[in-house]
Formats: sequence, structure tokens, C-alpha cells
Amino acid sequence: MIHRHPFSRRALLGGAAGALALPALRPALAQNSGPIRVGVLHSLSGTMAISETALRDTVLMMVEDQNRKGGILGRKLEAVVVDPASNWPLFAEKARELLQVHKVDVTFGCWTSVSRKSVLPVFEELNGLLFYPVQYEGEEQSRNVFYTGAAPNQQAIPAVDYLMSDDGGSARRIALLGTDYVYPRTTNRILRAFLNSKGIADADILEEYTPFGHSDWQGIVSRVKTFASQGKKTAIVSTINGDANVPFYRELGNQGIKAEDIPSVAFSVGEEELAGIDTKPLVGHLAAWNYFMSVEGPANAEFKQMWASYIKNPKRVTNDPMEATYTGFRMWAQAVTQARTTAVDAVRTAMYGQKVAAPSGYTEQMWENHHLSKPVMIGEIQEDGQFSIVHKTADAIRAENWSPFIPENANRAKAG
Repeated sequence: MIHRHPFSRRALLGGAAGALALPALRPALAQNSGPIRVGVLHSLSGTMAISETALRDTVLMMVEDQNRKGGILGRKLEAVVVDPASNWPLFAEKARELLQVHKVDVTFGCWTSVSRKSVLPVFEELNGLLFYPVQYEGEEQSRNVFYTGAAPNQQAIPAVDYLMSDDGGSARRIALLGTDYVYPRTTNRILRAFLNSKGIADADILEEYTPFGHSDWQGIVSRVKTFASQGKKTAIVSTINGDANVPFYRELGNQGIKAEDIPSVAFSVGEEELAGIDTKPLVGHLAAWNYFMSVEGPANAEFKQMWASYIKNPKRVTNDPMEATYTGFRMWAQAVTQARTTAVDAVRTAMYGQKVAAPSGYTEQMWENHHLSKPVMIGEIQEDGQFSIVHKTADAIRAENWSPFIPENANRAKAG
């Protein structure tokens, strides 16, 4: 069952204010009777809808599938969908609505780090449980969040290391292009320190940021071409998010930037984003993820078949954040079954050590730092919008959510 609740801002705040007087922890009886409510906190409009709508659909697919199996603990699941509309303060309001008004037992949501940081105080205040399915910059750990996307050592650093290798083109100049918010800036701070440690001087690093929804890439792409013309092999590392990727890739094609000359590796572009782009000029450009739709194996075949049966649209693809949502949902269902309750504190404890044979083709495990072990894969864009996997790790890599390249958190990184 799916509930979508339109609330006016005034009504929501009024209801929330009244609910603030209530205890943050719901009685155990309420948590073990009636439907299990699953919050869905993804942008269905605005600049991030291009990426987040598919994650809403993935959660709804999992709810439907679980109900078909009889629910959990003999209780049916009920999805509660809200639209924070790519508006970062609204994410916090919608999170409060889910927890206080709809009293959800778990929430799957957010894409950008700024949206996650907006809702984090709400989940911590009200002891809610959030599953966050997208790669991010690290430097965070909350008892109320399980991070099922990649930390920097599971995506960004291996991707840049690949670009510098013989197989990846032996790049010695790097253009860091990102959307102007916390994830790109913190990730690029880590990458700059990593590049410096590998002998790449600051003079060989170009760093530029643009706002969400940026559309005029002509000047920046032209500057990248000039930067690359100075005698050293150059690559682009893209932390551009949302619908700005469409004109960015279009401009790469317009200016004739080919992968064999200036390869670009993206951290936020997968099959879903490429579905709206002419990929012929982009063949050979790269993306770094922990999953691609082209992964071969029984777990991915099952995942893709489930998606195709649910969505009933042959043009809709699977991608990494969808796989992370799927994997996180399965772990949560296992933890609730093990804990025999949806109570957050009990489910949190039961989450530690949960394992899933994931569509990535690897067994992924949840650790007590609230992060998954995940493989790292590099894929080349193909004409059909799929990725040919050109590199992957032998094993799933345990997440380092505190980076040794951030000096103020180095001691936390050493402590593991």
C-alpha cells in the first residue's frame, strides 16, 4: 500500500509543533502492531528528480515484493511517499513529517549530501532510522543512518588511481569539476591531498564548481581543453550532480573532447542519467561505481528481472544507487526479522554483521561503522548507454568513512 500525503507547510509545522510534546520513542506496542510504515524521502521534482525518482520506484518495488512474501513479522508494509522537491530545508521538514506525523518505522531517502545533512539532526533528535543509498564524501557517522553507498575509498580514490595507471591513461593533470556543495568540495579536498601524495602538484590540478542546474558549460569545457594542451596527459574527474550532467556531456561532445584525448570519470552519472543523453560522442568516457547494470551473475539477473516486472517499461534501467537501495532494504528486512521488532534501537543492533549476496556479484556486509563493504568498478560508456566494466576489485572493500587525507580526522581514520 502506498500513501502520499499532501500537507500545507502551515499545517505540517503546526502538527509538528504539537508532536514535539510527545516522547521521541514510540511505545513498543505501537512498534509491533499494525502495518510497518516505510518512509520514502526522495526528490520527485526539481533538479535532482532525474536521479531520485528511480530510487522512489525501487523502494516501492521492494515494499510490493515484501508484501507478496507475506510482509515482515506477519505485518504488511505501507509506503509513505513525500516529495522534498530538491529543496534542502524542505528535506528536514519532510523528514519530521515522516517521523512525527506518519510515524514511519524506517526511511529510505536523500541523494545529495546537503539533503542528508539537512535531515540528520531530525533523525537523531527523534531516533529515526535512515538508509542513505548514494556515494558520498565520508567524514560522518551517525547511529541513526546506515550508509549503503560508497565512501571515498570505495569510489573516488580508486577511480583517480585508475586514471593515473597505465590502463587508465597515465594522467598527470586532473580537472576536478563539481557542483557547488559539500560532497564535491569535500571529495575534491580528499582527492587533492591524494594527488599531492602521488607527486601531482597543485599547478597540475584544475578545480571548478558550478551551481545546481548549471547549463552553460562552454567556458568551463574550453578551459579544460586549454589546461589539457600543456603537454601532460589530462583527465576530468566529475562530481557534477543532477540534471546539470546533461548539458555538460553535450558540451563535451560539442567541443570534440573524446575519451582517448581527455577521459572523464563521473561519480554521479550512471545508466539512469545516460538514458536521456546521446551517448555516441561519449563512448569510452568512464564512471566509477560499485555496481553496473551490465554485471553478470544470478543475483543481478534476479534484481533486473524484478525491476523489469515491476516497472513494465523496457527503457528503464538499473543503476548503482538503486542497487544500494535494494541491498539496504534487504538487510533492513533481515534485521527486523532477527530483532522481531521494528524498534529502532533493536534493529540498529541487528543490522551489524548483516550480509547480502548483492547484485554487484559480491557478498556485502554491514559493519559497526554503519557502512557496507563494497566492490569498486570502473565502467566505460557504450553507445547503448550501458557500461563495459574495464576494472574491478577482487574483493569487496571495507569502507573508510574517515579519510586519512583530512588532517583533522586522521586520528579517527587510524582508529578505524
